Amino acid sequence: MFETAEIGRALAKEDFERRVPELRTGLLAVHHDLGSADFPVVVLVHGLEGAGKGDCVNRLLEWCDARYVQTVAFGPPTEEERQRPEYWRYWMALPPRGRIALFVGSWYSPLLRAHATGKIDDPALAAGLSRVRAFERTLVNDGALLVKLWFHVSRAAQRARFEKLLEERETRWRVTKEDWKQHKRYDDHVRTAGLTLRETGTGAAPWTVVEASDARYRDVTVTEAVIGAIRQRLAASRPAAARCAPDPDVPNPTTIFDRLDLTSRLPREEYERELPLLQGRLNKLSRRVAKAGVGVTVVLEGPDAAGKGGAIRRVTHALDARQYRVIPIAAPTAEERGYHYLWRFWRHLPRLGRITIYDRSWYGRVLVERVEGFASEPEWQRAFEEINDFERQLVDRGIVLVKLWLQVSAEEQLRRFQEREQKPWKQYKITPEDYRNRAKTNLYEVAANDMVATTSTEYAPWTLVAADDKRAARLKVLRTLCDALAAAV
Repeated sequence: MFETAEIGRALAKEDFERRVPELRTGLLAVHHDLGSADFPVVVLVHGLEGAGKGDCVNRLLEWCDARYVQTVAFGPPTEEERQRPEYWRYWMALPPRGRIALFVGSWYSPLLRAHATGKIDDPALAAGLSRVRAFERTLVNDGALLVKLWFHVSRAAQRARFEKLLEERETRWRVTKEDWKQHKRYDDHVRTAGLTLRETGTGAAPWTVVEASDARYRDVTVTEAVIGAIRQRLAASRPAAARCAPDPDVPNPTTIFDRLDLTSRLPREEYERELPLLQGRLNKLSRRVAKAGVGVTVVLEGPDAAGKGGAIRRVTHALDARQYRVIPIAAPTAEERGYHYLWRFWRHLPRLGRITIYDRSWYGRVLVERVEGFASEPEWQRAFEEINDFERQLVDRGIVLVKLWLQVSAEEQLRRFQEREQKPWKQYKITPEDYRNRAKTNLYEVAANDMVATTSTEYAPWTLVAADDKRAARLKVLRTLCDALAAAV
């Protein structure tokens, strides 16, 4: 993997100084053009210790307009980051479209370190790299440009670099005990790097290996790689996939929701007897969840006027207000449109011991965005895999994920729409958009059927709730949540 990087290439000082104006101009030019582009750029800086990664990053920041470049150095996870799934901190650090981020370290760092020091074996590394590929595929499919740089030095060059830094009092602090430990295990680190680069160097996200023994050669090579990648991506000007609403409508589709009995009714006295019992049980379980440090994410989806808000209120009445958040999901804001569609959901994930309730969720990509034509067919088709991977990460982190679909008949929905129009305190709930959506009921049912069939997994199953009877629906929501928490704690 690194044979061609062992040559020890160098660049004369006069040649370097001659190239600098051209490189600075080119970097500023692509940076300017990127400002109006519809994709972000993420530069991953990895490599062996003593290869000058930090110095090179400083050079890039010196040569470009640093106001529009964010630099993130990933060290050990903070307490805040340990409270979330592993990839949460990487999602939070992603740049919006039209911007550049320099990541010193990244999602590769924990795997590289653990494997090189013998804490994980080859199969565990392969499993981790599989998740890396899935994450990078998610970013690239959304348009992101990944520039992945590996800084390589020979064993002798690494030792010479450390010894030179130790000679001067001003730079002695830069050489740590960990650096010398890596030097002793040089072959292990190189082997790990070779496996990693081979497994994750894809056509859409290739690695560039930089021979870093000579600082001038290193800095020129890196700058050329960044400029070239951005220029190539800008020149490609990938046309947006066609976005159009499906047509024609599907007459009377047969779906999984046909199995629900929407006609049964729960007597009021039974509801009033069961409600406080279930809320009391939920309160006790929520306190056990907090004590055990278990995160909980609840997703409620369903047609307009299916009773999601009423069900959420019955849940939150049983909870300590300090423990939960309700996240109502509407159309993405201007800021949110600058990121991958999952970004705004990652940012609201609960800390351990806390509960987040999503009133609508990431499933909008395969529901309203699909039906209304806001997402192209390739976009919503690949969202199924992206969502399943996202939910797998939540569950793997120990988060209890409860997904509830509240189904209401067309007749009952219309009755509730009319009721909202007639009652002043409910009129805010009804908009012309509700009726437009109702006109596409069959399309929404087909989309929802595909959603449940594709994303009801063994680790994150859907619970279907017959919601024509609000009382019965609320009890089922509470009971489902209680059972999920009881199984977890």
